[in-house]
Amino acid sequence: METVRNHKKFSRLRQYLAKNIRFAIVLSLGLSYSICHAAPLKKGSDINNKQRVLISTDIGGTDPDDNQSMAHLLMYTDCFDLEGLVSSPSYGSGNKEEILRMIDLFEKDFPVLNKQIAGLMSPDSLRAITKQGRKGAAPYCGYATPTEGSAWIVECARRKSERPLWISVWGGLEDVAQALHDAPDIADNIRVYWIGGPNKKWSTNSYAYIVENFPDLYMIEANAAYRGFIAENKNNEEFNAGFYDTYLKGAGNIGNDFITYYKGIPKMGDTPALLYLMDGDPDDPQGESWGGSFMPVTRSPRPVFHRPTTAEDTVPIFSIIELHVNGPIKNDIAPDSVCFKMEIRNQVWDGYYLGDGDYVLRHSTYYTGTLPYKITSHIPGFPQYEAAITVENRWQGREHSTDYKVGSNWYTDKDDPTLFYKKHQGGQTVLKWRNAVMKDWGARLNLLKQK
Repeated sequence: METVRNHKKFSRLRQYLAKNIRFAIVLSLGLSYSICHAAPLKKGSDINNKQRVLISTDIGGTDPDDNQSMAHLLMYTDCFDLEGLVSSPSYGSGNKEEILRMIDLFEKDFPVLNKQIAGLMSPDSLRAITKQGRKGAAPYCGYATPTEGSAWIVECARRKSERPLWISVWGGLEDVAQALHDAPDIADNIRVYWIGGPNKKWSTNSYAYIVENFPDLYMIEANAAYRGFIAENKNNEEFNAGFYDTYLKGAGNIGNDFITYYKGIPKMGDTPALLYLMDGDPDDPQGESWGGSFMPVTRSPRPVFHRPTTAEDTVPIFSIIELHVNGPIKNDIAPDSVCFKMEIRNQVWDGYYLGDGDYVLRHSTYYTGTLPYKITSHIPGFPQYEAAITVENRWQGREHSTDYKVGSNWYTDKDDPTLFYKKHQGGQTVLKWRNAVMKDWGARLNLLKQK
Protein backbone atom coordinates (compact mmCIF):
# COMPACT_ATOMS: atom_id res chain seq x y z
CA MET A 1 0.00 0.00 0.00
CA GLU A 2 2.85 2.35 0.83
CA THR A 3 4.28 1.75 -2.62
CA VAL A 4 0.95 2.63 -4.21
CA ARG A 5 0.68 5.83 -2.16
CA ASN A 6 4.21 6.83 -3.10
CA HIS A 7 3.44 6.15 -6.74
CA LYS A 8 0.34 8.38 -6.60
CA LYS A 9 2.35 11.17 -4.93
CA PHE A 10 4.96 10.89 -7.64
CA SER A 11 2.28 11.04 -10.38
CA ARG A 12 0.77 14.18 -8.87
CA LEU A 13 4.20 15.76 -8.62
CA ARG A 14 4.96 14.89 -12.22
CA GLN A 15 1.65 16.40 -13.38
CA TYR A 16 2.33 19.54 -11.39
CA LEU A 17 5.79 19.94 -12.87
CA ALA A 18 4.46 19.36 -16.39
CA LYS A 19 1.90 22.13 -15.98
CA ASN A 20 4.43 24.55 -14.55
CA ILE A 21 7.57 23.72 -16.47
CA ARG A 22 7.39 26.81 -18.68
CA PHE A 23 6.87 28.99 -15.64
CA ALA A 24 9.90 27.42 -13.94
CA ILE A 25 12.09 27.91 -17.00
CA VAL A 26 11.04 31.54 -17.29
CA LEU A 27 11.92 32.20 -13.67
CA SER A 28 15.26 30.43 -13.93
CA LEU A 29 16.21 32.64 -16.87
CA GLY A 30 15.07 35.80 -15.12
CA LEU A 31 12.52 36.52 -17.84
CA SER A 32 8.99 37.91 -17.67
CA TYR A 33 6.45 35.31 -16.56
CA SER A 34 4.20 36.64 -19.32
CA ILE A 35 4.31 34.10 -22.17
CA CYS A 36 2.74 33.40 -25.54
CA HIS A 37 0.10 30.71 -25.82
CA ALA A 38 -0.09 30.03 -29.56
CA ALA A 39 -0.34 26.39 -30.55
CA PRO A 40 2.92 24.95 -31.95
CA LEU A 41 3.23 24.76 -35.70
CA LYS A 42 2.98 21.35 -37.34
CA LYS A 43 6.05 19.11 -37.42
CA GLY A 44 8.42 19.92 -40.23
CA SER A 45 7.95 23.67 -39.91
CA ASP A 46 11.04 25.69 -40.70
CA ILE A 47 11.10 27.67 -37.44
CA ASN A 48 9.99 26.80 -33.85
CA ASN A 49 6.42 27.78 -33.04
CA LYS A 50 6.26 31.38 -34.22
CA GLN A 51 3.73 32.60 -36.76
CA ARG A 52 4.88 34.86 -39.60
CA VAL A 53 2.99 38.15 -39.41
CA LEU A 54 2.87 41.50 -41.18
CA ILE A 55 0.92 44.43 -39.72
CA SER A 56 -1.04 46.85 -41.92
CA THR A 57 -2.17 49.86 -39.86
CA ASP A 58 -3.71 53.29 -40.37
CA ILE A 59 -1.90 54.56 -37.26
CA GLY A 60 -1.82 58.34 -37.02
CA GLY A 61 -5.16 58.66 -38.79
CA THR A 62 -8.51 59.42 -37.22
CA ASP A 63 -8.50 56.80 -34.46
CA PRO A 64 -5.63 56.72 -31.92
CA ASP A 65 -6.44 53.19 -30.83
CA ASP A 66 -3.87 52.04 -33.40
CA ASN A 67 -1.21 53.73 -31.24
CA GLN A 68 -2.48 51.75 -28.26
CA SER A 69 -2.34 48.48 -30.20
CA MET A 70 1.13 49.36 -31.49
CA ALA A 71 2.36 49.92 -27.91
CA HIS A 72 1.13 46.43 -27.05
CA LEU A 73 2.66 44.87 -30.16
CA LEU A 74 6.12 46.37 -29.57
CA MET A 75 6.28 44.65 -26.19
CA TYR A 76 5.35 41.24 -27.69
CA THR A 77 7.57 40.90 -30.75
CA ASP A 78 9.18 37.85 -29.12
CA CYS A 79 5.94 35.99 -29.82
CA PHE A 80 6.04 36.36 -33.62
CA ASP A 81 8.21 36.24 -36.67
CA LEU A 82 7.32 39.86 -37.47
CA GLU A 83 8.11 40.70 -41.10
CA GLY A 84 6.47 44.05 -41.77
CA LEU A 85 4.91 47.21 -40.35
CA VAL A 86 3.02 48.91 -43.19
CA SER A 87 1.30 52.28 -42.92
CA SER A 88 -1.99 51.94 -44.87
CA PRO A 89 -4.17 55.00 -44.14
CA SER A 90 -7.20 54.71 -46.43
CA TYR A 91 -8.51 57.80 -44.67
CA GLY A 92 -6.90 60.50 -42.55
CA SER A 93 -3.29 61.60 -42.17
CA GLY A 94 -1.64 58.38 -40.99
CA ASN A 95 1.92 57.69 -42.11
CA LYS A 96 4.92 55.50 -41.37
CA GLU A 97 6.53 58.34 -39.39
CA GLU A 98 4.00 57.62 -36.66
CA ILE A 99 5.11 54.00 -36.54
CA LEU A 100 8.72 55.17 -36.33
CA ARG A 101 7.82 57.57 -33.50
CA MET A 102 6.37 54.66 -31.54
CA ILE A 103 9.54 52.66 -32.19
CA ASP A 104 11.59 55.60 -30.89
CA LEU A 105 9.63 55.44 -27.63
CA PHE A 106 10.14 51.70 -27.45
CA GLU A 107 13.87 52.15 -28.02
CA LYS A 108 14.15 54.08 -24.75
CA ASP A 109 12.55 51.17 -22.89
CA PHE A 110 14.31 48.43 -24.83
CA PRO A 111 17.40 48.06 -22.58
CA VAL A 112 15.21 47.23 -19.57
CA LEU A 113 12.85 44.90 -21.46
CA ASN A 114 15.61 43.15 -23.36
CA LYS A 115 17.23 42.02 -20.12
CA GLN A 116 14.05 40.27 -19.00
CA ILE A 117 12.24 39.15 -22.17
CA ALA A 118 14.16 36.92 -24.56
CA GLY A 119 13.62 37.37 -28.27
CA LEU A 120 12.30 40.94 -28.51
CA MET A 121 13.07 42.57 -31.84
CA SER A 122 15.53 45.42 -31.69
CA PRO A 123 14.38 48.95 -32.60
CA ASP A 124 16.66 48.96 -35.66
CA SER A 125 15.16 45.68 -36.85
CA LEU A 126 11.68 47.16 -36.49
CA ARG A 127 12.64 50.29 -38.42
CA ALA A 128 14.02 48.16 -41.25
CA ILE A 129 10.62 46.54 -41.86
CA THR A 130 8.54 49.75 -41.59
CA LYS A 131 7.11 50.78 -44.96
CA GLN A 132 4.76 53.42 -46.36
CA GLY A 133 1.65 52.16 -48.07
CA ARG A 134 -1.12 53.93 -49.95
CA LYS A 135 -2.40 57.20 -48.53
CA GLY A 136 -6.11 57.49 -49.23
CA ALA A 137 -8.83 55.15 -50.43
CA ALA A 138 -8.53 53.22 -53.68
CA PRO A 139 -10.66 54.27 -56.68
CA TYR A 140 -13.67 52.29 -57.85
CA CYS A 141 -11.59 49.54 -59.46
CA GLY A 142 -10.11 48.76 -56.00
CA TYR A 143 -6.43 49.33 -56.71
CA ALA A 144 -4.12 52.02 -58.14
CA THR A 145 -0.32 51.89 -58.30
CA PRO A 146 2.17 49.88 -56.22
CA THR A 147 3.44 51.39 -53.00
CA GLU A 148 6.45 50.65 -50.83
CA GLY A 149 4.05 48.87 -48.51
CA SER A 150 2.26 46.76 -51.14
CA ALA A 151 5.60 45.79 -52.69
CA TRP A 152 6.83 44.70 -49.26
CA ILE A 153 3.74 42.53 -48.81
CA VAL A 154 4.53 40.83 -52.12
CA GLU A 155 8.18 40.33 -51.17
CA CYS A 156 7.31 38.82 -47.80
CA ALA A 157 4.55 36.62 -49.22
CA ARG A 158 6.89 35.21 -51.86
CA ARG A 159 9.56 34.16 -49.38
CA LYS A 160 10.08 30.44 -49.38
CA SER A 161 8.49 29.09 -46.22
CA GLU A 162 6.30 26.26 -45.04
CA ARG A 163 4.40 28.81 -42.97
CA PRO A 164 1.77 31.18 -44.41
CA LEU A 165 2.20 34.92 -43.97
CA TRP A 166 -0.52 36.28 -41.69
CA ILE A 167 -1.48 39.85 -42.57
CA SER A 168 -2.98 41.54 -39.53
CA VAL A 169 -5.01 44.46 -40.94
CA TRP A 170 -5.89 47.26 -38.51
CA GLY A 171 -7.31 49.66 -41.10
CA GLY A 172 -8.13 49.61 -44.80
CA LEU A 173 -7.37 46.87 -47.32
CA GLU A 174 -5.78 49.09 -49.97
CA ASP A 175 -2.25 47.69 -49.77
CA VAL A 176 -3.47 44.09 -49.51
CA ALA A 177 -5.65 44.61 -52.61
CA GLN A 178 -2.76 46.26 -54.46
CA ALA A 179 -0.41 43.41 -53.58
CA LEU A 180 -2.93 40.82 -54.78
CA HIS A 181 -3.48 42.75 -58.00
CA ASP A 182 0.22 43.04 -58.71
CA ALA A 183 1.07 39.47 -57.64
CA PRO A 184 -1.97 37.16 -57.76
CA ASP A 185 0.30 34.21 -57.02
CA ILE A 186 0.61 35.29 -53.37
CA ALA A 187 -3.05 34.55 -52.63
CA ASP A 188 -2.28 30.99 -51.53
CA ASN A 189 0.60 32.15 -49.32
CA ILE A 190 -1.24 34.69 -47.17
CA ARG A 191 -3.94 34.67 -44.52
CA VAL A 192 -5.73 37.86 -43.56
CA TYR A 193 -7.27 38.78 -40.22
CA TRP A 194 -9.04 42.06 -40.85
CA ILE A 195 -10.61 44.39 -38.32
CA GLY A 196 -13.45 45.38 -40.64
CA GLY A 197 -16.58 47.07 -39.32
CA PRO A 198 -15.94 50.85 -39.38
CA ASN A 199 -12.78 50.28 -41.41
CA LYS A 200 -14.91 48.75 -44.14
CA LYS A 201 -16.58 52.05 -44.98
CA TRP A 202 -13.18 53.59 -45.82
CA SER A 203 -12.18 50.59 -47.90
CA THR A 204 -15.26 49.49 -49.85
CA ASN A 205 -13.59 49.50 -53.27
CA SER A 206 -10.56 47.48 -52.18
CA TYR A 207 -12.80 45.04 -50.33
CA ALA A 208 -14.96 44.63 -53.44
CA TYR A 209 -11.88 43.98 -55.58
CA ILE A 210 -10.61 41.29 -53.20
CA VAL A 211 -13.90 39.48 -52.68
CA GLU A 212 -14.74 39.54 -56.41
CA ASN A 213 -11.33 38.40 -57.64
CA PHE A 214 -10.00 36.33 -54.73
CA PRO A 215 -13.06 34.66 -53.16
CA ASP A 216 -10.91 31.73 -52.02
CA LEU A 217 -8.56 33.94 -50.00
CA TYR A 218 -8.11 32.86 -46.38
CA MET A 219 -9.94 35.73 -44.69
CA ILE A 220 -11.13 36.31 -41.13
CA GLU A 221 -13.44 39.30 -41.43
CA ALA A 222 -13.99 40.55 -37.88
CA ASN A 223 -16.65 43.23 -38.23
CA ALA A 224 -17.90 43.33 -34.64
CA ALA A 225 -16.38 40.67 -32.36
CA TYR A 226 -13.30 42.81 -31.70
CA ARG A 227 -15.50 45.28 -29.82
CA GLY A 228 -15.54 42.83 -26.96
CA PHE A 229 -11.98 43.95 -26.26
CA ILE A 230 -12.72 47.67 -25.87
CA ALA A 231 -12.58 48.88 -22.27
CA GLU A 232 -15.71 50.06 -20.50
CA ASN A 233 -15.20 53.79 -19.91
CA LYS A 234 -17.18 53.90 -16.69
CA ASN A 235 -15.72 50.73 -15.21
CA ASN A 236 -12.73 51.79 -13.11
CA GLU A 237 -11.46 48.32 -12.28
CA GLU A 238 -7.86 47.49 -13.18
CA PHE A 239 -8.44 45.91 -16.57
CA ASN A 240 -10.78 48.60 -17.90
CA ALA A 241 -10.69 52.36 -17.24
CA GLY A 242 -8.32 51.79 -14.33
CA PHE A 243 -5.68 50.08 -16.46
CA TYR A 244 -3.57 53.19 -16.99
CA ASP A 245 -3.27 54.05 -13.31
CA THR A 246 -2.71 50.41 -12.35
CA TYR A 247 -0.20 49.32 -14.99
CA LEU A 248 0.74 51.96 -17.57
CA LYS A 249 1.52 55.01 -15.47
CA GLY A 250 5.21 55.03 -14.71
CA ALA A 251 5.87 52.04 -17.00
CA GLY A 252 8.61 53.63 -19.06
CA ASN A 253 8.14 55.79 -22.12
CA ILE A 254 5.63 53.46 -23.79
CA GLY A 255 3.49 53.42 -20.67
CA ASN A 256 3.53 57.15 -20.02
CA ASP A 257 2.79 57.97 -23.67
CA PHE A 258 -0.45 55.97 -23.45
CA ILE A 259 -2.24 58.80 -21.62
CA THR A 260 -2.33 60.78 -24.89
CA TYR A 261 -4.78 58.29 -26.44
CA TYR A 262 -8.34 58.37 -25.11
CA LYS A 263 -6.99 59.79 -21.83
CA GLY A 264 -5.32 56.46 -21.15
CA ILE A 265 -8.47 54.34 -21.39
CA PRO A 266 -7.51 51.28 -23.49
CA LYS A 267 -9.70 50.98 -26.55
CA MET A 268 -7.19 48.80 -28.47
CA GLY A 269 -9.81 47.76 -31.01
CA ASP A 270 -7.21 46.39 -33.41
CA THR A 271 -5.38 44.24 -30.86
CA PRO A 272 -7.58 41.12 -31.38
CA ALA A 273 -6.06 40.79 -34.87
CA LEU A 274 -2.75 40.21 -33.11
CA LEU A 275 -4.11 38.21 -30.18
CA TYR A 276 -5.46 35.63 -32.61
CA LEU A 277 -1.86 34.61 -33.34
CA MET A 278 -0.83 34.59 -29.68
CA ASP A 279 -3.29 32.04 -28.33
CA GLY A 280 -5.11 28.97 -29.58
CA ASP A 281 -4.69 27.37 -32.99
CA PRO A 282 -4.71 29.91 -35.86
CA ASP A 283 -5.51 27.05 -38.25
CA ASP A 284 -8.88 26.66 -36.51
CA PRO A 285 -10.89 29.92 -36.70
CA GLN A 286 -13.88 28.17 -35.13
CA GLY A 287 -11.86 27.26 -32.03
CA GLU A 288 -11.19 29.30 -28.90
CA SER A 289 -8.65 32.11 -29.11
CA TRP A 290 -7.80 35.40 -27.42
CA GLY A 291 -8.59 36.96 -30.81
CA GLY A 292 -12.10 35.50 -30.98
CA SER A 293 -13.93 32.55 -32.50
CA PHE A 294 -15.46 32.69 -35.98
CA MET A 295 -17.81 30.89 -38.31
CA PRO A 296 -17.38 30.03 -42.00
CA VAL A 297 -19.58 31.81 -44.54
CA THR A 298 -20.43 31.24 -48.18
CA ARG A 299 -21.42 34.80 -49.10
CA SER A 300 -20.70 38.43 -48.31
CA PRO A 301 -23.79 40.67 -48.49
CA ARG A 302 -23.94 43.09 -51.40
CA PRO A 303 -27.37 44.63 -52.01
CA VAL A 304 -27.46 46.49 -55.34
CA PHE A 305 -29.96 49.24 -56.16
CA HIS A 306 -30.45 50.89 -59.56
CA ARG A 307 -32.38 53.79 -58.07
CA PRO A 308 -32.33 55.95 -54.96
CA THR A 309 -33.44 53.82 -52.03
CA THR A 310 -36.26 54.44 -49.58
CA ALA A 311 -36.67 53.77 -45.87
CA GLU A 312 -38.39 50.50 -46.80
CA ASP A 313 -35.16 49.20 -48.38
CA THR A 314 -33.41 47.21 -45.64
CA VAL A 315 -29.80 46.05 -45.82
CA PRO A 316 -27.47 44.22 -43.39
CA ILE A 317 -24.97 46.13 -41.29
CA PHE A 318 -21.41 46.08 -42.75
CA SER A 319 -22.73 45.06 -46.18
CA ILE A 320 -21.38 46.59 -49.38
CA ILE A 321 -24.26 48.75 -50.57
CA GLU A 322 -23.91 49.39 -54.31
CA LEU A 323 -26.02 52.33 -55.42
CA HIS A 324 -26.59 53.29 -59.07
CA VAL A 325 -28.34 56.53 -60.07
CA ASN A 326 -29.07 58.10 -63.43
CA GLY A 327 -27.35 61.24 -64.64
CA PRO A 328 -26.25 63.01 -67.83
CA ILE A 329 -24.49 60.93 -70.48
CA LYS A 330 -20.91 62.17 -70.62
CA ASN A 331 -17.85 61.37 -72.71
CA ASP A 332 -15.29 63.51 -70.88
CA ILE A 333 -15.17 61.81 -67.45
CA ALA A 334 -12.06 59.72 -66.94
CA PRO A 335 -12.57 56.21 -65.51
CA ASP A 336 -12.23 56.01 -61.74
CA SER A 337 -12.43 59.78 -61.30
CA VAL A 338 -14.76 61.12 -58.62
CA CYS A 339 -17.71 62.96 -60.15
CA PHE A 340 -20.47 63.00 -57.52
CA LYS A 341 -20.89 62.74 -53.76
CA MET A 342 -23.19 61.14 -51.23
CA GLU A 343 -23.59 62.77 -47.83
CA ILE A 344 -24.80 60.50 -45.03
CA ARG A 345 -24.49 61.02 -41.28
CA ASN A 346 -22.37 64.15 -41.85
CA GLN A 347 -19.79 62.19 -43.86
CA VAL A 348 -19.19 62.51 -47.60
CA TRP A 349 -18.46 59.58 -49.92
CA ASP A 350 -17.20 59.47 -53.50
CA GLY A 351 -19.10 58.28 -56.55
CA TYR A 352 -17.95 57.35 -60.05
CA TYR A 353 -19.20 57.22 -63.64
CA LEU A 354 -19.48 53.90 -65.45
CA GLY A 355 -20.77 55.31 -68.73
CA ASP A 356 -24.14 55.53 -70.52
CA GLY A 357 -25.55 57.74 -67.77
CA ASP A 358 -24.83 55.18 -65.01
CA TYR A 359 -23.33 56.71 -61.86
CA VAL A 360 -22.32 54.41 -58.99
CA LEU A 361 -20.90 54.38 -55.49
CA ARG A 362 -20.25 51.79 -52.82
CA HIS A 363 -20.99 52.40 -49.16
CA SER A 364 -20.79 50.42 -45.94
CA THR A 365 -21.89 51.48 -42.49
CA TYR A 366 -21.83 50.31 -38.90
CA TYR A 367 -24.78 52.53 -37.99
CA THR A 368 -28.22 50.97 -37.76
CA GLY A 369 -31.72 52.29 -38.23
CA THR A 370 -33.10 54.49 -41.02
CA LEU A 371 -30.39 56.75 -42.42
CA PRO A 372 -31.27 59.71 -44.69
CA TYR A 373 -28.76 60.74 -47.35
CA LYS A 374 -28.28 63.22 -50.18
CA ILE A 375 -26.56 62.85 -53.57
CA THR A 376 -25.16 65.87 -55.41
CA SER A 377 -22.75 66.65 -58.23
CA HIS A 378 -21.12 69.65 -59.91
CA ILE A 379 -22.04 68.17 -63.32
CA PRO A 380 -24.64 70.36 -65.11
CA GLY A 381 -27.95 68.57 -65.37
CA PHE A 382 -27.13 66.02 -62.66
CA PRO A 383 -30.26 65.64 -60.50
CA GLN A 384 -30.02 66.04 -56.73
CA TYR A 385 -31.35 63.03 -54.86
CA GLU A 386 -32.62 62.98 -51.29
CA ALA A 387 -33.36 59.49 -50.05
CA ALA A 388 -32.94 57.06 -47.14
CA ILE A 389 -31.97 53.48 -46.36
CA THR A 390 -32.58 51.19 -43.36
CA VAL A 391 -29.73 49.17 -41.85
CA GLU A 392 -30.39 46.15 -39.63
CA ASN A 393 -27.96 44.79 -37.04
CA ARG A 394 -27.09 41.33 -38.34
CA TRP A 395 -24.25 40.40 -40.69
CA GLN A 396 -24.78 38.56 -43.07
CA GLY A 397 -28.48 39.27 -42.66
CA ARG A 398 -30.99 38.65 -45.42
CA GLU A 399 -29.70 37.20 -48.66
CA HIS A 400 -29.58 39.06 -51.98
CA SER A 401 -29.06 37.57 -55.43
CA THR A 402 -26.20 40.03 -55.91
CA ASP A 403 -24.23 38.92 -52.82
CA TYR A 404 -20.56 38.09 -53.32
CA LYS A 405 -19.85 34.36 -53.24
CA VAL A 406 -16.86 33.30 -51.16
CA GLY A 407 -14.95 30.05 -50.72
CA SER A 408 -14.45 27.72 -47.79
CA ASN A 409 -11.76 29.84 -46.10
CA TRP A 410 -13.81 32.98 -45.45
CA TYR A 411 -14.84 33.47 -41.81
CA THR A 412 -16.69 36.09 -39.81
CA ASP A 413 -18.15 36.83 -36.37
CA LYS A 414 -20.41 34.10 -34.99
CA ASP A 415 -24.08 35.05 -35.28
CA ASP A 416 -25.30 33.08 -32.26
CA PRO A 417 -27.43 35.62 -30.29
CA THR A 418 -25.95 34.38 -27.00
CA LEU A 419 -22.49 35.47 -28.19
CA PHE A 420 -23.45 39.11 -28.78
CA TYR A 421 -21.76 41.61 -26.47
CA LYS A 422 -24.19 44.50 -26.10
CA LYS A 423 -25.17 44.93 -29.79
CA HIS A 424 -21.92 43.53 -31.19
CA GLN A 425 -22.08 40.19 -33.00
CA GLY A 426 -19.60 37.64 -31.64
CA GLY A 427 -18.29 40.06 -29.02
CA GLN A 428 -18.45 37.52 -26.21
CA THR A 429 -15.85 35.34 -27.96
CA VAL A 430 -13.28 38.11 -27.39
CA LEU A 431 -14.61 39.60 -24.16
CA LYS A 432 -14.21 36.31 -22.27
CA TRP A 433 -10.41 36.54 -22.61
CA ARG A 434 -9.94 40.26 -22.12
CA ASN A 435 -8.92 40.26 -18.46
CA ALA A 436 -6.39 37.48 -19.04
CA VAL A 437 -4.84 39.42 -21.92
CA MET A 438 -4.63 42.67 -19.99
CA LYS A 439 -3.19 40.91 -16.96
CA ASP A 440 -0.54 39.35 -19.19
CA TRP A 441 0.40 42.75 -20.60
CA GLY A 442 0.31 44.28 -17.13
CA ALA A 443 3.00 41.81 -16.07
CA ARG A 444 5.28 43.04 -18.85
CA LEU A 445 4.55 46.68 -18.09
CA ASN A 446 5.52 46.10 -14.47
CA LEU A 447 9.01 45.15 -15.65
CA LEU A 448 9.47 48.78 -16.67
CA LYS A 449 8.67 49.95 -13.13
CA GLN A 450 11.37 47.90 -11.50
CA LYS A 451 14.45 49.86 -10.45
